[in-house]
Amino acid sequence: MIARALRDAGMEVIYTGLRQTPEMIAAAALQEDVDAVGVSILSGAHNTLCPRIISLLREQGMNDCLVIVGGIVPEDDIPKLKEQGVSAIFLPGTSTQEIVKFVRENVRPRE
Repeated sequence: MIARALRDAGMEVIYTGLRQTPEMIAAAALQEDVDAVGVSILSGAHNTLCPRIISLLREQGMNDCLVIVGGIVPEDDIPKLKEQGVSAIFLPGTSTQEIVKFVRENVRPRE
């Protein structure tokens, strides 16, 4: 649903599917030279997966790549995830327009 909303807003979206490891996500991000990585997490593994994804992206020199998380994330976990480098967290009920607006406002335009 989010991928479709971003595409409808004119953004290029590379959807890698379900159950990707942090290594697979980071490798795809590097290969595709993305500006942002969006991760949907419903499993509760956000405190393990997100820091690993961010670490792998940074190791590959992708320091400007936003990491955006959607899904079930307890309010108490949000500050720590943001400290670790997550750019935004969108909880259930967030409108697709709000997500599109965030991406537009925070991804640097390509020159």
